[in-house]
Amino acid sequence: MNIIVCVKHVPDTAEAEVVIDNSGKDIKKENLVFDINEWDNYALEEALLLKEKHGGMVTVLTVGSEAANETLRKCLAKGADEAFRLDDEAFKRSDGYVIAKILYSAIKNMKYDLILTGVQASDDGYAQVGVTLAEMLGIQHASMVKKVEVKNGFVRVHRELEGGLEEVVEVKLPAVLTIQTGINEPRYVSIAGIRRAARKEIKVLGLAELGLKKEEVGEAGSPTRLERLFVPEATKKTEILTGDPSTVATKLSEILKEKGVLG
Repeated sequence: MNIIVCVKHVPDTAEAEVVIDNSGKDIKKENLVFDINEWDNYALEEALLLKEKHGGMVTVLTVGSEAANETLRKCLAKGADEAFRLDDEAFKRSDGYVIAKILYSAIKNMKYDLILTGVQASDDGYAQVGVTLAEMLGIQHASMVKKVEVKNGFVRVHRELEGGLEEVVEVKLPAVLTIQTGINEPRYVSIAGIRRAARKEIKVLGLAELGLKKEEVGEAGSPTRLERLFVPEATKKTEILTGDPSTVATKLSEILKEKGVLG
């Protein structure tokens, strides 16, 4: 089984102070730590588990600058067989649709049975690249996948729905699956894997190699544009209501009426 995994090199902002840069359309990244996108890490692990069970090979792709080689090396160290980085100055400020188009331009000529992506990226949260890619390739897809079983010519997947529900569907191969966190337990990188990955080539494909034009990518080719980023101002405060239940209920009712919640 040949599996392609689309990954993203993202900044870890969980405990960092986010500062908007001078352009107003990005954050300052100089002092941030970067790593593989959390959802993509689970997608990679699922691909490796399927490879170990069914054979075949795992190919990883990313759209990003040379710095993204760090994430691709980690994927190779974990057990991926080959890696491609799609990079061009013209790709900057591409929205989710154009990122899917760039990936499509590389993948359409590859042999694959399954394409895995994370449900979303932690930096933008668009959650649209995987399903858009499937539409461009003209193949079936399933999103929010929590379990994968490979059958003869199709996969049976469990999808996470709202309210704690799950949906079980069968998807004909080839297909795109967007993987949810918790589907597995991602492995750690071994020293032997790091040494092995250091010797492997990361193939770089740009605008010309992918057969794309400048007007098709970047901000020019994107249906949506980022106008401005900002950090919301803290304007709310917490008020603790004290007293007996009757007094607290009266105060709460007055506050809700004041805010227009109660008539």
